[in-house]
Amino acid sequence: MLPIAYSEFAQISRNRAVLISTLMPLAVSAFFIYRRDQFTAIGSTGYVAAALVFTIGAFSLYTTAVTTLAARRQDLFLKRLRSTTAGDATILAGLTLPVSAVALFQVLVVLGVFAAVVGGPADAALLVAGILSAFLMMLALAMATAGLTGSPEQAQVTTLPVSLGTIGIATWVGITGTEDLTLLKRLLPGGSAAELIVTSWNGGVPLAESLPLLLPALGWVVVAIVLALRLFRWEPRR
Repeated sequence: MLPIAYSEFAQISRNRAVLISTLMPLAVSAFFIYRRDQFTAIGSTGYVAAALVFTIGAFSLYTTAVTTLAARRQDLFLKRLRSTTAGDATILAGLTLPVSAVALFQVLVVLGVFAAVVGGPADAALLVAGILSAFLMMLALAMATAGLTGSPEQAQVTTLPVSLGTIGIATWVGITGTEDLTLLKRLLPGGSAAELIVTSWNGGVPLAESLPLLLPALGWVVVAIVLALRLFRWEPRR
């Protein structure tokens, strides 16, 4: 897995389109932090944190992973890897490890800066649960979307519904809370993860009260994995 990951990281550093998709969230995050008072006024500190996490997850992780997998399938690199002794899980883990590591590093840096400016989260465990569930869901959805994406160029279009949709859901939850339409918001993809992040920064909740949020968040991880197993393709369409 590590040799595949090292090779993929070298490819990412040379790909201008992929570099843009990983650097753009940092610019957006800087804008959110700079204008934090305005965004906090319409939502909360937790809302800004959720927006930062989902912006990085949607672009640095999800969009970059879809583009990467589509490119590797188009140039038959996936097919060649399958002819080696490496298993399917090892191949996918190696290819997605670099983008996952970059996205997690970005989240740590951005939230670290945000915490230094406004103060840290009230419940770090909830924050970690929200980030991990959101990123695992986005990574599995990236594999599923890659199966429907014929080329890296098409990824600019095929990734829009999920990337913009999850950011929109996180924004809706962050601004309006979950006092109204609670079940709907928690059952939407990323809704529970967004609420976990918002709650972790705004005050936290006891473990027993966090279970209604953790279950839908983990449920979407399972759904995304099932979609990835059904939709992902190793060879180009003929």
